[in-house]
Amino acid sequence: MISNVISGLLTPTDNEVNVEYLVIAGGGAGGGGGSFGGGGGGAGGYRTAANFLRLKSTNYSVTVGAGGAGAQTRGVSGNTSSFSTISSSGGGGGGANITGDRDGRSGGSGGGGAFFGGAGAGGAGNAGSYSPVEGYAGGSGFEGSSPNFRAGGGGGSSAVGANGVTGQSGAGGAGTASSITGSSVTRAGGGGGGGSSTATGAGGSGGGGGANTAGTANTGSGGGGGTDLNKASGSGGSGVVILKYPSTLTITIGAGLTGSTATSGGFKISTITAGTGNVSWA
Repeated sequence: MISNVISGLLTPTDNEVNVEYLVIAGGGAGGGGGSFGGGGGGAGGYRTAANFLRLKSTNYSVTVGAGGAGAQTRGVSGNTSSFSTISSSGGGGGGANITGDRDGRSGGSGGGGAFFGGAGAGGAGNAGSYSPVEGYAGGSGFEGSSPNFRAGGGGGSSAVGANGVTGQSGAGGAGTASSITGSSVTRAGGGGGGGSSTATGAGGSGGGGGANTAGTANTGSGGGGGTDLNKASGSGGSGVVILKYPSTLTITIGAGLTGSTATSGGFKISTITAGTGNVSWA
């Protein structure tokens, strides 16, 4: 692949496509509530960049990761999303108010910690080997005097989840705004921590779920932590892959993928919302 460099920008040759991408993995589910509330699920990993040169008439794989399913135990982590060589890690599930499951899972963004015999730690976000990071850590659980045991919020793609404190479970970390589709949209917020009363944490901006509530579909946001023994936590929101490229080109979205294409300001924007398959340009 040979390209020219003009004023720091990559200029594609006749056989190349200059793609801007946004790849968000599935969000993690919140943790089961037990008696004192589960941690919020972490947002799916968030990766975006422009000037990504690909060859025409060549298949590139795409996968859109599903969110983790809600549960009454430790939250299920989300699934990886990818485009070509770019991969984003699923969000970490939240910790549960259950023996051995109080810590949030690590992921693109980490799940929040819960309480059970001690305060659970928030899971780590994935810094990876590149900048910026995919997401941030979940907040920790809080060990107060009964019944003031609280859960942490899940990490978001631009901020850590809040720690639980006396009388209040942590809010989910904030998501990240992107204008790749032509207007600013915030995605990949962390799920709020659950609790045994109304003092539950709010979901993070960009689609994070509140207590027992799923993260918004196709934002990669985390699900909210559970509130009691008999309710499943909120599921993580599914991920998304968005591809922006010159409007003179035509994309083929292959079998196995669900997607649509719009045109804005001299570009086409293809939004792929589910599945696994290939894309190519001509």
